[in-house]
Amino acid sequence: MSTSADSAHADRIFLNGLIRPGGARRPGPDPTALAVRGVRIMACGSDEDIRALAGDRTTVVDLQGRRVVPGLIDGHMHAVRAGATWASELRWTDLPDLATALSLIRTAADTARPGEWIRVVGGWHPSQFAEAREPDRAELDAVAPDHPVYVQALYEVAILNSSALRAAGIDATTPDPPGGRLERDPATGQLTGRVFGMGAFNRILDAIPPVAPDQERRSTAAMFADLHALGLTGIVDAGGFAMPPERYAPLFALWRDGSLSMRMRLFLSAADRGKEYEQLAEWMRHTPPGFGDPMLRFAGIGEVVHYDCHDFEGLEQFAISDAASDELYRISHRAAEHGWSMNIHAVLDESIDRILTCWESVDALLPLRDLRFSLSHADRISPRNLRRLSALGGGIVLDDHQVFKADLSEQAWGHGSMTAAPPLGDMAAAGVPLAAGTDATRASSHNPWLSLWWLISGHSVDGVARRAERHRMSRERALECYTAGSAWLTFEETDRGHLAPGAHADFAVLSEDYFTVPEERIPAIRSELTVVGGEVVHDSHACSQPTK
Repeated sequence: MSTSADSAHADRIFLNGLIRPGGARRPGPDPTALAVRGVRIMACGSDEDIRALAGDRTTVVDLQGRRVVPGLIDGHMHAVRAGATWASELRWTDLPDLATALSLIRTAADTARPGEWIRVVGGWHPSQFAEAREPDRAELDAVAPDHPVYVQALYEVAILNSSALRAAGIDATTPDPPGGRLERDPATGQLTGRVFGMGAFNRILDAIPPVAPDQERRSTAAMFADLHALGLTGIVDAGGFAMPPERYAPLFALWRDGSLSMRMRLFLSAADRGKEYEQLAEWMRHTPPGFGDPMLRFAGIGEVVHYDCHDFEGLEQFAISDAASDELYRISHRAAEHGWSMNIHAVLDESIDRILTCWESVDALLPLRDLRFSLSHADRISPRNLRRLSALGGGIVLDDHQVFKADLSEQAWGHGSMTAAPPLGDMAAAGVPLAAGTDATRASSHNPWLSLWWLISGHSVDGVARRAERHRMSRERALECYTAGSAWLTFEETDRGHLAPGAHADFAVLSEDYFTVPEERIPAIRSELTVVGGEVVHDSHACSQPTK
C-alpha cells in the first residue's frame, strides 16, 4: 500500500543523459534527467532536481550521457497488415548490396521447412544496392532451389524463382492477370520470373498459404518489438487496400489481453471498390469517433476513402471523375456529420484540387476545422492548394517514399521537379500542421531514422540530393513532425510527442545523439532503451542496470 510519502516520489528516474523534451526550445543546455510516476512524466530537469524525487522504492537508471527524445510516432504506416506476416518474411531494409540480400535468402532456405515460401515483400529498392539492380530468377534459383522465393521491390516489380512459379501455378501459357503483367522473354516467350502491377503481385501473394491466427498474433507482437528497438512508441495505421474488419483480429487480440505495447491509432479504409460509402458508413455506424483507450483508438476514416480517388504514386495519368468526386463528397459529409476525422491519399496537385473542392463544399455546411482532415503524401501540392487546406484547418502526413522513388518520379514529372517534392518550405509558409511517417512496410522502409534523414538531407538512397535547401527541414523540426506532429492527427498533442510534466511517459534513449551525429549516420540510429507509459518495452542493456 502506498503512503503519502510514496506519492511524492517517482517510480523511475533517469539520470546523466541529454533530454530533449520537445515543444518550444528553451535557451540554455538541455535537461539531464527525468522522472516518471505511473504512466506519465513527473518532472524533467537537472540530475540534482530529479534525484530529490527519489524514494526508497524508486528505480534509478544511469543514461550514461545518452540522448533522450520523445517516443517516435509513425504518422503513416500499414502496421496491422504488416504485422500478420512480419515473422514469416525477410526484410532488405538498409542492406548495402545484392550479395548480402541473397545471402539472407540462402540462410533462410537452409532452415525452412520443405516447400516453405521465402519472401521479401517491399520496404527496399534496387537503388540502395551497390549493384543498383534487383536479383534475377537464376540468382534466386541458385540460393534457394528447393523453396518458392518471392521478392517484391516496393510496388515496382517482383521476382520469382522457378519453384515459386510452379507453386503459384504459373507457366508460359498463363495469361496476364487483370491489373498485372508477367514478363516474358521476347525471343523465347518463356517467363523471366519478373512480374509487374498489383494484379500480378496479389496473384502470387494469394497463392502463399495463410498464417494461422495465433501465429498472426505472435508475429504482430514481434513486429512491435522490432519497431520499439528503433524508438517507436506509437503508430498511426493508415488502413489501406483490402482491410476489412477481420484483418484487425490479431491486433485486437493483443489489446484485449493487455499485451499491446505500441500505441495504435487506426484510420479505417474501405475494403472493396464500389462499396466504399456503405463500408465506411458501417464503420461509423457501429463505432463512435475516438473509441478506444490510451493503447488503441480509432482515429478516423482513410487513407483509402474511395478507390477512384486514389492516385497511387502519381506516376501515371490520373483524374478523379465527377462520379468519384460525388461519392467522396457523400463520404466526407457523413464523416463530418458523425464527428470523424479523415485522412486521404493524394500525391498529385490535380487530385488534391478535387479533394479540397469536395471538402470545401462539406465545410460550408459542417465546419471541418475542428475535425483535422488531412492529406497523406501531397508531393505535388501547389501553394494555392496549401492555402485552401490551411483554411480548412487540414494537415499533411509526410512520408519518405521519395527516398527510393525520386529518380522515377523525376522522369514522370519532369527535370527539376524533385527540387520541391514535397514542397516543405511552402508547407511551413502556409502554416499547415505536418506529421511524418514511413508508409511502410511495402511502399517504403519501416526505419523512421531513414525517413528523418530524408526530411533533413533531401537525399535519396541513390546518393543524389534533389530537394532544394528551402524544402529541407532542421533536425529539430523533423523530429517535431515525427512526435508532436503525428500526435496532432489524433488530437493528442497535449499528452504525447513531448516530455513535459503530465505527458505520457513515452521516450527513447538513442544509440547516437540525433542532434550532433554526422548527417549520414542518422539512418543508423537505434534505441538503447524504449519506454511506453512508464514501462520498458525495449532494452539493449547499454545503459547501466537499474538500481533501487
